Amino acid sequence: MAARILVVEDDPSILRGLELNLQLEGFDTVVAADGRAALERAMEGVDLVVLDLMLPHVHGYEVCRTLRTQGVQVPIILLSARTAEADIVRGLELGADDYVTKPFRIAELMARVKAHLRRHAPSAVVQFADVEVALDKRLVHRSGQVVELTPREYELLAFLIHNEGRAVTREAILQAVWGTAYVGTDRTVDNFITSLRQKLDTPGSPRHFLTVRGVGYRFVAEGTT
Repeated sequence: MAARILVVEDDPSILRGLELNLQLEGFDTVVAADGRAALERAMEGVDLVVLDLMLPHVHGYEVCRTLRTQGVQVPIILLSARTAEADIVRGLELGADDYVTKPFRIAELMARVKAHLRRHAPSAVVQFADVEVALDKRLVHRSGQVVELTPREYELLAFLIHNEGRAVTREAILQAVWGTAYVGTDRTVDNFITSLRQKLDTPGSPRHFLTVRGVGYRFVAEGTT
């Protein structure tokens, strides 16, 4: 499943250029043109944020700080025409992973995106309760026995694992797993969650695939008591 990149930039030409180049590299993209929209999009579940500093409504520094205080731990790459050491230090101290100055070279930025995604990639093997998921092999075992998942069930499982601990909306799940062109309802997600609970959790009293009322779902590996 392709990594999902949030691009936050108020200059339409730069925003479109970044979006196109990321898509050419095989990434899924979601965009925002101001700080408020950036915070909303980030909470829907993304793998990396490319964040301009000079934004309408909410400054990029504040967006970065807010995401970190809300527990969003994905890589954040700041973009700015500011080159002073104090500006760079401030961004890194607020939780950014990288700081790229404008004008930037697109090939270098793409390389930085890939490098941060590699560093933050989830473990190839994820375990919870008696379940073991080998992400690199697309194999799932429970109590030592192979669990047969449909391709869509597996993509949903991988998406939830990648967003462990975060509440993800049904809309974000549909876009990430079924694609933006899919025409369906929230009920589709509910049905597939039910299937995962039956195969990998405790139906009726789930410990790992949790409902977040009014939002969507959250996966937790340690489980609830």
